[in-house]
Amino acid sequence: MIYPTTDEITASARALTLSYPEICRLGRVGRSRAGRPLLMLTVGQGSRNVLVVAGPHANEAAVGGATALRLARGIARQRARGEDDGSSWHFLLCIDPDGAALNEPWLSGPYTLRDHYEHFFRPCTAEQPEWLPHEGDTRCPALPETRALVGVLDVLRPVLQCSLHGIDIGGSFVQLTSDVPGVPERIGKSAAELDIPLESGSSDAFQWPSPGPGVYVMPPCGDPAAGDGAHSTWVHARRYHGVTAVVEVPMWACDRSADTTPHPDPDRALRTAGAALRRDLPTVARLLDAVRPQIRGTDGGALLRTVRELVGLGPALTADWDPAVRAPGAAPLPDMTTALVNSIEVYAQRIPLRAAAMLRQVADVPLVSRLVDRWCEAYERAYRPRWVPVTDQVEQQARSVMAVYEELHA
Repeated sequence: MIYPTTDEITASARALTLSYPEICRLGRVGRSRAGRPLLMLTVGQGSRNVLVVAGPHANEAAVGGATALRLARGIARQRARGEDDGSSWHFLLCIDPDGAALNEPWLSGPYTLRDHYEHFFRPCTAEQPEWLPHEGDTRCPALPETRALVGVLDVLRPVLQCSLHGIDIGGSFVQLTSDVPGVPERIGKSAAELDIPLESGSSDAFQWPSPGPGVYVMPPCGDPAAGDGAHSTWVHARRYHGVTAVVEVPMWACDRSADTTPHPDPDRALRTAGAALRRDLPTVARLLDAVRPQIRGTDGGALLRTVRELVGLGPALTADWDPAVRAPGAAPLPDMTTALVNSIEVYAQRIPLRAAAMLRQVADVPLVSRLVDRWCEAYERAYRPRWVPVTDQVEQQARSVMAVYEELHA
């Protein structure tokens, strides 16, 4: 199996509605900034609504779209057999089709880190559909994709919203807006069967409580530890007493992601990672200044906006965990396991690599190209990642969604 393109996902959804016309329907809920349709596939007629959102991050759209189709087909077959639990499932097939299109040259492979970063794109924060403008901030109106997603949430009032995400190197994990007992055991069993490590110390949920390996529960929005989640469409479902699950799967597995033993020297490791991040992002900033006259045309605007955002965030990105820059009186660090330190180290290498890779797409000059190649090689040497077949990525993500749904209504 290879990753499907957005057009292939749409064609498969249309075929499903033709196969099950009494069960499935496909409709448009809005348009993207570039005018692409935002399509929602609905399966079932029940009053209890579940919303599955694919592609909230453009570089993760393909696995999410494939998972949405996998789930939709399975539920359609159940309904056709007369198995109906009173739910309707709604699949936003890709909430950022404009961004997804920029990643599509890589989707058919080869599946190497070098080729992945050859065509990597992820928009800057203000252009990611799941993030809501801060209350009272009129300078950053909601994107049309965000308005469409919020509109769907307000109409459906789902009991569960699942946001489908992926990472390059690491393990599988789920972030929840409310605890759902039973989920850690379910996703752990599935991950073991598929030989995918659980991300047992995710830097994405640095200070979040964890009821079990690979599961994290978001703190209240007023808690600084909630981070960006406090201003997201994840929490919008709470007003309807709904739960959101953010379901992550890796493209390449790193077995250290599951190692819960205490790290032998976390202070040194965190200082090293922080120093590297604060060194490497300014390196990209200097390259950006140097190659500015060679930047091709104007079609790289979205890429450059992300590069500029990333290179300006170096100190802020380390403030939560680097002992060298943490503010006096900051909340104590959690237990620094090998898994958590590994996740931070991966993050510290991933962010500059992303910035450099996107810069290369608009200024493919030897200086930038050599840097990206060198950092890709260093990334592979550091973590010895192993490719997770696309079929297994999709299976783990689909099983994780069903685990949350079934345990929520057990």
